Amino acid sequence: MLILKIRRRLALVAILIVQKLRIAWYFLLSTNRVSGHPVLHQPLQAAGAGVISFESSVRLGVFPSPGFLDSYAYIEARSPNAMVILGAGTWVNNGFRCIAEHSSIRIGRGCLIGANVEILDSDFHGIAPAERGISKPEWAAPVVVEDNVFIGSNVRILKGVRIGAGAVIANSAVVIADIPPMVVAAGIPAKVIRPIA
Repeated sequence: MLILKIRRRLALVAILIVQKLRIAWYFLLSTNRVSGHPVLHQPLQAAGAGVISFESSVRLGVFPSPGFLDSYAYIEARSPNAMVILGAGTWVNNGFRCIAEHSSIRIGRGCLIGANVEILDSDFHGIAPAERGISKPEWAAPVVVEDNVFIGSNVRILKGVRIGAGAVIANSAVVIADIPPMVVAAGIPAKVIRPIA
């Protein structure tokens, strides 16, 4: 029993050292500065030419949770006019991906975001063959996640969506339209399945 406790303690110390090195490495790989000071339990790669802003007490990464050592948070405000803002007290699990290409992504205060969530403000290219190498600002639309939203793991939130305060988005849903406050939404595409009492 004592040997097992020692092994667990050594493993935890090794994990923390490795993660601190990974956080430093992804900081060096980042091409954008962030405003605010998120608590990094997992590496963050910040990219793009726009604004990436964290209010107080935003946490990125969860231990123990899948993907802690083999994924990282990727946040990009691609164009100079693009913006990504995370509200105070929001906690984001491992493997988060968020790209604002031409507009904005705003995540409210006190949100919980599961592992491998992806939020996008754009299609990033046209549908017609001649437009597949083009990205136009008019093809992007802002995303707003209001306060206290709970987003399950593997959720995809696409351009132009507003998720109302207190809503729950179930695991693996794809959100393509607005979700009202205080409901549970699930499915592909996500639909309201019941109110939250």
